[in-house]
Order: sequence, then structure tokens, then C-alpha cells
Amino acid sequence: MIQNVGERSQEQVTIECVEVTQEIENLRVYAESVGDSVVGVVDGATVNLPLKDILYFEAVDEKVFAYLEKDVAQVRGRLYEYEERLAEKGFVRVSKSVLLHLSKVSSIRPELSRRLIAEMTNGEQVLISRQYVKPLKEILLGGKINEM
Repeated sequence: MIQNVGERSQEQVTIECVEVTQEIENLRVYAESVGDSVVGVVDGATVNLPLKDILYFEAVDEKVFAYLEKDVAQVRGRLYEYEERLAEKGFVRVSKSVLLHLSKVSSIRPELSRRLIAEMTNGEQVLISRQYVKPLKEILLGGKINEM
């Protein structure tokens, strides 16, 4: 059964079965892998953005942008929706307005006032707010997520 929903963020797949067989598990893995991208707008063109290419998401003036190595794309939705959806994909909140892709971080160094600076693979620097330092350290040291 296919049902239309109002927004992309409401899309989901539900599998109902008597028992979880290998075929059902394969279907689940396939369904999860299809969502490994987001749709964005770059230079007026709608494009598919693979998660592996996204450095971080940033919310600015009630709009959300996905930053790539050389491009910036505007994406639909709210930052908290991406945070919830992508937590197991290596994305973590590092400030009120930024969601960072940990596998795209080259280094992290301390900054004044107990903040950190993350240097991304493209050389760009992202500020990690002090209220997010402790949870980030727990993730990095405790391995609470599966990075891509």
C-alpha cells in the first residue's frame, strides 16, 4: 500500500511480517540505504546529495543548508529533523545551528572559552559550542554512533 504524505520528512517504510527472514532483512537494508541522500537546490537546480558528500548542515534565518566540499545546497526541513534522521549516520549536533558529519572532520582542536574548532576535510573550520563539547567527547570516546 502506498499513501501520499505532505512532506518528504514524513516519508517512511513499514514492513509487516510474520517472521524476519533473510529476504525481509535484505528488504530492510535496501529501504534504509535508499535514504542515504537528501534533496537540495544548488544554483537553482534540484540535485540529489549523497550523505557521504555532506560536510555539515547549518540553519540560517529559518533555512537549512547542506555544505559540501565546494558547494552549498539549500535543503528542505528543519535542523532537528536532520539530527534525528541522521544520528546513526555519523551526524552530530555541535551548536544550536550546526549538525556536523564526523567522518568529514580532519581534526578537532581546543578554542578559547571551552569551545572546540573542527577542521573539515576541505579546510573549512566549524565552531563547536561549549554546551555540545561534552556530548561530542562522549560520542568520540565512547563510540555511540556508526560513522559512515
